[in-house]
Amino acid sequence: MATSEEVNDIPSPIKDFMLSYLMPEKCYDNFFVNFNVTHVPCLKIVLSKTVGLWILLGTVLAQLPQVLKLMRGRSGEGLSLMSVLLQLYSTSGPVVYCVANNFPLSAWGERLFMLIQTATIGFLILHYRGNTLKGMLFLLAYGGVMFLLGSSAPTAVISMMQASSVRALIASKVIQAGTNYSNGHTGQLSSISVLLVWAGSLALIFASLLETGKSLSTLAHVLSACLSCILLAQVLCYRKSSAAIKDKMS
Repeated sequence: MATSEEVNDIPSPIKDFMLSYLMPEKCYDNFFVNFNVTHVPCLKIVLSKTVGLWILLGTVLAQLPQVLKLMRGRSGEGLSLMSVLLQLYSTSGPVVYCVANNFPLSAWGERLFMLIQTATIGFLILHYRGNTLKGMLFLLAYGGVMFLLGSSAPTAVISMMQASSVRALIASKVIQAGTNYSNGHTGQLSSISVLLVWAGSLALIFASLLETGKSLSTLAHVLSACLSCILLAQVLCYRKSSAAIKDKMS
């Protein structure tokens, strides 16, 4: 058994991080004091919290590289506006559900951040197509609709949006993959964003398995992950074509 001096060798910031985000103190003691690393209940807790942190980081960061790439390239070439709108819808459903049910911002703030990023992508696509006014009207209209939905939408509408969010996300990936295939390149599609979305899809599969086991929800997340994998493969396969398009634009 470890002595107190050996346990104190673990730097305090690391210990604080683990206790705050990964495990309760009893599990910390099991792992690092008693060296009982096969304690199944604690392993499940750590796995669940790790997946949750994985999902949180993926949600917050996934679309940011795409926004930066659009702004750097000053073009939305290769991105399907319909795909982005479906992504926006898939993010809007959970946000509206949380607002309507008065959940604290800490419970859904990362989704709000992703929603803002996705709406920004939609605006940038329109802006770089020469439709800045349409882009601004789109943001105003979307903001107004979200306000009305969050404040006065019927429960049935909110539940429908929440239930269909994953299907909308799947449809958006199918449309973007079809656009890539039709164009023969991925244009301004960010490989980093696609990779982060794929990693997030894997985390959602693990979370769904832990919470519900094999279910329709899990199958939907598996399909979403497979489509993200296809998008990632397209980014790699069309790399030369996309580079040629980029050189042509510059």
